[in-house]
Amino acid sequence: MKTNLSLNIPDTDFSDDFAGWPPESTVFPIAGVDLRVLPGTHPFVAAEETDIRENWAKETAANPALFDGRLVFQQRLSLGREGISGEGYVTPFSAFMYWRRQPQRQGGIHIFAYPVLESADGALVAIRMGAHTANAGQVYFAAGSLEAEDIVDGRCDVEANMRREVHEETGLDLSDAAAGQGLYASHAHRTVTLMRLFRFDLTADEMVKRIEAHMLVAEDKEIAGAVAIRSADHAAYPYNRAMLPVIDWYFGNKGM
Repeated sequence: MKTNLSLNIPDTDFSDDFAGWPPESTVFPIAGVDLRVLPGTHPFVAAEETDIRENWAKETAANPALFDGRLVFQQRLSLGREGISGEGYVTPFSAFMYWRRQPQRQGGIHIFAYPVLESADGALVAIRMGAHTANAGQVYFAAGSLEAEDIVDGRCDVEANMRREVHEETGLDLSDAAAGQGLYASHAHRTVTLMRLFRFDLTADEMVKRIEAHMLVAEDKEIAGAVAIRSADHAAYPYNRAMLPVIDWYFGNKGM
């Protein structure tokens, strides 16, 4: 698959309105990523404390398996020649759940990383989330929000997050794959997806079987299965919305 790594992106000021970014739901190359983690409390959490607590009570009543862990939630992001830069705070998961239910999603930005797992026979391999998770039944690449354990010297280690999430959820080791050239990104509805291709020397069916074997021994039973994606058909699986630009981009570029 050939990809175009050149994109003339002017430097933009730190902001949260995405002015000057490529259009929503498109995939574009970025030079790098620098996500600072600030001490203290995210302003959104401080301002919405009561509503966050009330919403969390409703969330856990509907799904008692939810856990109020911690993730890195951005306050500001910018895009320029150096890539994506951001400033965020370690934030309760309950605050993120409240934020993502708001129609305009003001007050913060969610950014996470997709390790795009590619098989030797030209398919993509993703997972289906378990019924007890926050994204029950959805299909997307093995991934998770940036967490406190991904912070090194005050910044998020995106590559470490990818390695950890893939290994925890699938048992696969990204060091066994050939990493694609460069990072890519996409954004929609105030959520930014970072991505890198990782090509395994295994067929899609072999990768699925390995993941299914890992499910039997995994401590955290987050996933309900693995799937091989062989086309950009949006109706093939119940995709998480962030998956759609990725499969359009990947299968649209094959053979170019």
